[in-house]
Amino acid sequence: MGLFTGLATLPIAPVRGVIALARVLEREALRQTTDPAIIREQLTAVDAAYERGEITAEQRDLEQDELVARLLMAQDERS
Repeated sequence: MGLFTGLATLPIAPVRGVIALARVLEREALRQTTDPAIIREQLTAVDAAYERGEITAEQRDLEQDELVARLLMAQDERS
């Protein structure tokens, strides 16, 4: 990028920064929703919350169903 181009595009630099940040956040969100290790940790956390009495059996079952579905989907994508 030349000096003139750099100066001409300087006003939109914040927009490029926001776009770059959005891409980083998107990658991290995708990683957290598809990484099998993270999903397994979340399953363990759900069980622990149930054992401590923080959630009901129904809530535990719903959360476990969602997490297992995500885990299976993540494994299918990796195959």
